Amino acid sequence: MNSNTKPPRPRSPAHAPRQAPGRRPGSAPGQGPNARAGSRPGERPAPAAAVKAPAEPLNEAELEHLQTLLDQVPAPLEPLDVSMLDGFLVGVLLQPKAVPAFQWTRHVLDSEEGRNPPERFDSRPLLALVKRRYQQLNQAIVDRQWFDPWVFEMQGEDEEDEAEPSEVVFPWVAGFALATERFPELMREDAADLLEPLAAIFMHLDPDDLEDADDLLEEIESLEPPKDLEEAVEGLVSACLMLADVSRPQAKPAAPQRPPARRGPPPRGRY
Repeated sequence: MNSNTKPPRPRSPAHAPRQAPGRRPGSAPGQGPNARAGSRPGERPAPAAAVKAPAEPLNEAELEHLQTLLDQVPAPLEPLDVSMLDGFLVGVLLQPKAVPAFQWTRHVLDSEEGRNPPERFDSRPLLALVKRRYQQLNQAIVDRQWFDPWVFEMQGEDEEDEAEPSEVVFPWVAGFALATERFPELMREDAADLLEPLAAIFMHLDPDDLEDADDLLEEIESLEPPKDLEEAVEGLVSACLMLADVSRPQAKPAAPQRPPARRGPPPRGRY
Protein backbone atom coordinates (compact mmCIF):
# COMPACT_ATOMS: atom_id res chain seq x y z
CA MET A 1 0.00 0.00 0.00
CA ASN A 2 1.59 3.24 -1.05
CA SER A 3 1.22 6.52 0.78
CA ASN A 4 -1.37 7.90 -1.66
CA THR A 5 -3.74 4.97 -1.45
CA LYS A 6 -7.29 6.07 -2.04
CA PRO A 7 -9.86 5.20 0.62
CA PRO A 8 -11.99 2.25 -0.47
CA ARG A 9 -15.38 3.08 -1.87
CA PRO A 10 -17.90 0.26 -1.46
CA ARG A 11 -20.53 0.23 -4.15
CA SER A 12 -23.53 2.30 -3.05
CA PRO A 13 -22.84 2.14 0.70
CA ALA A 14 -25.99 4.11 1.44
CA HIS A 15 -28.01 1.32 -0.11
CA ALA A 16 -26.41 -1.57 1.76
CA PRO A 17 -29.10 -3.95 2.98
CA ARG A 18 -30.60 -2.60 6.17
CA GLN A 19 -30.97 -5.03 9.00
CA ALA A 20 -33.48 -4.51 11.72
CA PRO A 21 -31.82 -4.28 15.12
CA GLY A 22 -31.90 -7.78 16.51
CA ARG A 23 -29.48 -10.34 17.87
CA ARG A 24 -25.92 -9.15 18.13
CA PRO A 25 -22.88 -11.35 18.63
CA GLY A 26 -21.18 -10.96 21.95
CA SER A 27 -22.78 -9.51 25.03
CA ALA A 28 -25.61 -7.13 25.65
CA PRO A 29 -25.19 -3.41 24.80
CA GLY A 30 -22.32 -1.91 26.73
CA GLN A 31 -21.29 -5.21 28.28
CA GLY A 32 -18.13 -6.20 26.42
CA PRO A 33 -15.31 -8.15 28.06
CA ASN A 34 -13.92 -4.97 29.58
CA ALA A 35 -17.17 -3.20 30.40
CA ARG A 36 -17.25 -1.39 33.66
CA ALA A 37 -19.35 -2.86 36.43
CA GLY A 38 -22.13 -0.80 37.93
CA SER A 39 -22.22 0.65 41.41
CA ARG A 40 -22.33 -1.68 44.34
CA PRO A 41 -25.55 -1.82 46.33
CA GLY A 42 -25.63 0.95 48.87
CA GLU A 43 -22.63 2.69 47.38
CA ARG A 44 -23.00 6.45 47.22
CA PRO A 45 -22.42 7.80 43.70
CA ALA A 46 -19.67 10.33 43.20
CA PRO A 47 -20.80 13.97 42.88
CA ALA A 48 -21.47 14.98 39.30
CA ALA A 49 -19.16 17.95 39.64
CA ALA A 50 -16.26 15.73 40.65
CA VAL A 51 -16.67 12.82 38.20
CA LYS A 52 -18.04 13.12 34.69
CA ALA A 53 -20.44 10.26 34.11
CA PRO A 54 -19.71 8.18 30.98
CA ALA A 55 -22.23 8.22 28.17
CA GLU A 56 -25.09 5.83 28.84
CA PRO A 57 -25.09 3.03 26.23
CA LEU A 58 -28.17 2.78 24.08
CA ASN A 59 -30.44 -0.06 25.10
CA GLU A 60 -32.24 -2.27 22.59
CA ALA A 61 -35.39 -0.11 22.58
CA GLU A 62 -33.36 3.05 21.96
CA LEU A 63 -31.41 1.32 19.22
CA GLU A 64 -34.62 0.33 17.46
CA HIS A 65 -35.94 3.87 17.94
CA LEU A 66 -32.77 5.25 16.37
CA GLN A 67 -33.29 3.07 13.29
CA THR A 68 -36.89 4.27 13.11
CA LEU A 69 -35.75 7.89 13.21
CA LEU A 70 -33.18 7.20 10.48
CA ASP A 71 -35.90 5.62 8.36
CA GLN A 72 -37.96 8.80 8.78
CA VAL A 73 -35.30 11.09 7.31
CA PRO A 74 -37.11 12.55 4.28
CA ALA A 75 -36.08 11.97 0.69
CA PRO A 76 -34.04 12.79 -1.27
CA LEU A 77 -31.64 12.44 1.68
CA GLU A 78 -30.08 8.99 2.07
CA PRO A 79 -29.32 8.33 5.75
CA LEU A 80 -27.10 5.61 7.13
CA ASP A 81 -28.62 2.63 8.84
CA VAL A 82 -27.57 1.81 12.41
CA SER A 83 -24.86 -0.67 11.43
CA MET A 84 -23.27 1.60 8.83
CA LEU A 85 -23.63 4.48 11.28
CA ASP A 86 -21.62 2.61 13.90
CA GLY A 87 -18.75 1.86 11.54
CA PHE A 88 -18.88 5.45 10.29
CA LEU A 89 -18.57 6.83 13.83
CA VAL A 90 -15.53 4.65 14.53
CA GLY A 91 -13.93 5.83 11.27
CA VAL A 92 -14.56 9.44 12.30
CA LEU A 93 -13.16 8.89 15.79
CA LEU A 94 -9.95 7.32 14.48
CA GLN A 95 -8.98 10.46 12.58
CA PRO A 96 -5.72 12.05 13.82
CA LYS A 97 -7.55 15.33 14.44
CA ALA A 98 -11.04 15.58 15.88
CA VAL A 99 -13.66 16.09 13.17
CA PRO A 100 -16.13 18.86 14.13
CA ALA A 101 -19.64 17.56 14.77
CA PHE A 102 -21.21 19.78 12.11
CA GLN A 103 -19.03 18.07 9.49
CA TRP A 104 -19.73 14.43 10.33
CA THR A 105 -23.38 14.67 11.42
CA ARG A 106 -24.42 15.87 7.96
CA HIS A 107 -23.31 12.50 6.53
CA VAL A 108 -25.39 10.63 9.11
CA LEU A 109 -28.50 12.19 7.57
CA ASP A 110 -27.26 12.11 3.97
CA SER A 111 -24.32 9.77 3.50
CA GLU A 112 -23.35 10.67 -0.04
CA GLU A 113 -23.74 14.43 -0.34
CA GLY A 114 -24.19 15.64 3.23
CA ARG A 115 -27.23 17.73 2.30
CA ASN A 116 -29.20 19.60 4.94
CA PRO A 117 -32.62 18.19 5.84
CA PRO A 118 -35.72 20.30 5.19
CA GLU A 119 -36.64 22.76 7.93
CA ARG A 120 -39.75 20.80 8.85
CA PHE A 121 -37.63 17.80 9.87
CA ASP A 122 -36.37 17.93 13.45
CA SER A 123 -33.10 15.98 13.55
CA ARG A 124 -32.33 16.74 17.21
CA PRO A 125 -33.79 13.56 18.75
CA LEU A 126 -31.95 11.43 16.20
CA LEU A 127 -28.62 13.20 16.62
CA ALA A 128 -28.92 13.09 20.42
CA LEU A 129 -28.90 9.29 20.26
CA VAL A 130 -26.10 9.29 17.70
CA LYS A 131 -23.93 11.53 19.87
CA ARG A 132 -24.43 9.27 22.86
CA ARG A 133 -23.03 6.39 20.83
CA TYR A 134 -20.24 8.66 19.59
CA GLN A 135 -19.25 9.49 23.18
CA GLN A 136 -19.36 5.85 24.23
CA LEU A 137 -17.16 4.78 21.31
CA ASN A 138 -14.77 7.65 21.90
CA GLN A 139 -14.27 6.64 25.52
CA ALA A 140 -13.62 3.04 24.48
CA ILE A 141 -11.03 4.17 21.94
CA VAL A 142 -9.33 6.54 24.38
CA ASP A 143 -9.14 3.83 27.05
CA ARG A 144 -8.31 1.07 24.50
CA GLN A 145 -11.29 -0.89 25.77
CA TRP A 146 -13.46 -3.43 23.98
CA PHE A 147 -16.68 -2.18 22.39
CA ASP A 148 -19.52 -4.11 20.81
CA PRO A 149 -19.98 -3.08 17.15
CA TRP A 150 -23.56 -2.74 16.00
CA VAL A 151 -23.48 -5.80 13.78
CA PHE A 152 -26.63 -7.82 13.26
CA GLU A 153 -27.16 -11.34 12.10
CA MET A 154 -29.01 -11.63 8.83
CA GLN A 155 -32.23 -13.56 8.92
CA GLY A 156 -33.01 -15.16 5.60
CA GLU A 157 -36.13 -16.94 4.45
CA ASP A 158 -34.64 -20.24 5.48
CA GLU A 159 -33.60 -20.03 9.12
CA GLU A 160 -31.06 -22.79 8.60
CA ASP A 161 -29.14 -20.71 6.05
CA GLU A 162 -26.52 -18.56 7.75
CA ALA A 163 -24.86 -15.67 5.99
CA GLU A 164 -21.10 -15.60 5.69
CA PRO A 165 -19.38 -13.49 8.36
CA SER A 166 -18.16 -10.97 5.78
CA GLU A 167 -21.72 -10.49 4.52
CA VAL A 168 -22.93 -9.73 8.04
CA VAL A 169 -20.23 -7.21 8.90
CA PHE A 170 -20.23 -5.59 5.45
CA PRO A 171 -22.59 -2.70 6.37
CA TRP A 172 -20.40 -1.82 9.37
CA VAL A 173 -17.23 -1.94 7.27
CA ALA A 174 -18.94 0.09 4.52
CA GLY A 175 -19.72 2.78 7.09
CA PHE A 176 -16.10 2.77 8.25
CA ALA A 177 -14.91 3.04 4.64
CA LEU A 178 -17.29 5.94 4.06
CA ALA A 179 -15.69 7.82 6.95
CA THR A 180 -12.19 7.28 5.53
CA GLU A 181 -13.44 8.58 2.18
CA ARG A 182 -15.08 11.69 3.59
CA PHE A 183 -12.26 12.33 6.08
CA PRO A 184 -9.05 10.89 4.59
CA GLU A 185 -6.55 12.09 7.20
CA LEU A 186 -6.33 8.63 8.75
CA MET A 187 -5.28 7.14 5.43
CA ARG A 188 -2.39 9.62 5.23
CA GLU A 189 -0.68 8.14 8.27
CA ASP A 190 2.36 5.92 7.77
CA ALA A 191 1.30 3.17 5.35
CA ALA A 192 3.37 0.48 7.06
CA ASP A 193 1.59 1.10 10.37
CA LEU A 194 -1.84 1.04 8.74
CA LEU A 195 -1.36 -2.06 6.62
CA GLU A 196 -2.17 -4.83 9.09
CA PRO A 197 -5.24 -3.30 10.80
CA LEU A 198 -6.72 -1.95 7.57
CA ALA A 199 -6.37 -5.37 5.96
CA ALA A 200 -8.26 -6.93 8.87
CA ILE A 201 -11.13 -4.49 8.27
CA PHE A 202 -11.20 -4.18 4.49
CA MET A 203 -10.90 -7.91 3.92
CA HIS A 204 -14.69 -7.93 4.13
CA LEU A 205 -15.03 -5.67 1.06
CA ASP A 206 -14.96 -6.64 -2.60
CA PRO A 207 -11.34 -6.44 -3.83
CA ASP A 208 -12.55 -4.28 -6.73
CA ASP A 209 -13.45 -1.58 -4.20
CA LEU A 210 -9.80 -1.16 -3.18
CA GLU A 211 -8.11 1.19 -5.65
CA ASP A 212 -4.34 1.50 -6.02
CA ALA A 213 -3.77 -0.68 -2.97
CA ASP A 214 -1.56 -3.52 -4.13
CA ASP A 215 0.16 -3.91 -0.76
CA LEU A 216 -3.17 -3.92 1.04
CA LEU A 217 -4.62 -6.54 -1.30
CA GLU A 218 -1.52 -8.68 -0.86
CA GLU A 219 -1.86 -8.43 2.91
CA ILE A 220 -5.55 -9.34 2.71
CA GLU A 221 -4.76 -12.42 0.64
CA SER A 222 -2.41 -13.61 3.39
CA LEU A 223 -5.21 -13.54 5.99
CA GLU A 224 -7.41 -16.46 6.90
CA PRO A 225 -11.13 -15.67 6.59
CA PRO A 226 -12.89 -15.62 9.98
CA LYS A 227 -14.39 -18.95 10.99
CA ASP A 228 -17.55 -17.38 12.34
CA LEU A 229 -19.22 -14.07 13.10
CA GLU A 230 -17.74 -13.81 16.58
CA GLU A 231 -14.22 -14.06 15.17
CA ALA A 232 -15.03 -11.48 12.48
CA VAL A 233 -16.31 -9.01 15.09
CA GLU A 234 -13.28 -9.55 17.32
CA GLY A 235 -11.05 -8.87 14.32
CA LEU A 236 -12.81 -5.57 13.63
CA VAL A 237 -12.47 -4.32 17.20
CA SER A 238 -8.84 -5.38 17.53
CA ALA A 239 -7.97 -3.70 14.24
CA CYS A 240 -9.68 -0.46 15.27
CA LEU A 241 -7.74 -0.33 18.53
CA MET A 242 -4.51 -0.95 16.58
CA LEU A 243 -5.40 2.00 14.34
CA ALA A 244 -5.99 4.10 17.44
CA ASP A 245 -2.38 3.44 18.46
CA VAL A 246 -1.34 4.96 15.15
CA SER A 247 -3.66 7.95 14.79
CA ARG A 248 -4.53 8.66 18.43
CA PRO A 249 -1.54 7.48 20.46
CA GLN A 250 -1.89 7.54 24.20
CA ALA A 251 0.14 10.12 26.04
CA LYS A 252 3.39 8.68 27.31
CA PRO A 253 4.04 9.12 31.02
CA ALA A 254 6.64 11.73 31.82
CA ALA A 255 10.11 10.33 32.41
CA PRO A 256 10.91 10.25 36.12
CA GLN A 257 13.18 13.06 37.10
CA ARG A 258 16.46 12.17 38.78
CA PRO A 259 16.61 13.61 42.29
CA PRO A 260 19.27 16.28 42.78
CA ALA A 261 22.66 15.10 44.01
CA ARG A 262 22.78 14.96 47.76
CA ARG A 263 25.31 17.33 49.21
CA GLY A 264 27.55 16.32 52.08
CA PRO A 265 28.29 18.44 55.12
CA PRO A 266 30.15 21.70 54.46
CA PRO A 267 33.89 21.42 54.88
CA ARG A 268 35.22 22.55 58.22
CA GLY A 269 37.43 25.58 58.22
CA ARG A 270 38.45 28.56 60.22
CA TYR A 271 35.97 31.34 60.82
